[in-house]
Amino acid sequence: MKVHSVILCSVLLFFALLGEPIYSQVIPSELRTKVENSDIIVTGKVIEQASQWNNDKTRIYTFVRIRVDELLKGSEYKNEITIKHPGGEIGSIGEVYSHIPSFSDNEEVLVFLKKSASDGSLRVYGGDEGKFSFYDDPNTNDKLTSNKVKVSELKREIRSFIKQ
Repeated sequence: MKVHSVILCSVLLFFALLGEPIYSQVIPSELRTKVENSDIIVTGKVIEQASQWNNDKTRIYTFVRIRVDELLKGSEYKNEITIKHPGGEIGSIGEVYSHIPSFSDNEEVLVFLKKSASDGSLRVYGGDEGKFSFYDDPNTNDKLTSNKVKVSELKREIRSFIKQ
């Protein structure tokens, strides 16, 4: 017991001497929070991605076009949406930002989206936790998310939060 107390005190002293608080880089959002705070939630397929410079060529943005298969929340965007996120590659110059989701052409996704207050563009809400990729389970033929949840169950849960 005495050894455990010494180790615990040593660890606490170590962090106290750092002088700065320790924070996690990502705080996982719960599904309810994502549903409540998103302006739009859609499923669809990535049909195109393009990166471009901002006006003064100080930052690269990537625009991801998604053909909407199902609109779970929102009403403005019916057939297609475009998501804007920082980062991308133009020629030999690239910008990478942590916690920004990546997309692949023809990828099936579910995304939680928020309108940007600064320019009205759509951004993925919750960083990389605001995007789910889909794949077909070869054993069951079910469509699953990237974290092995049935897409039908995820959509059912989202709808239940929207109704509340």
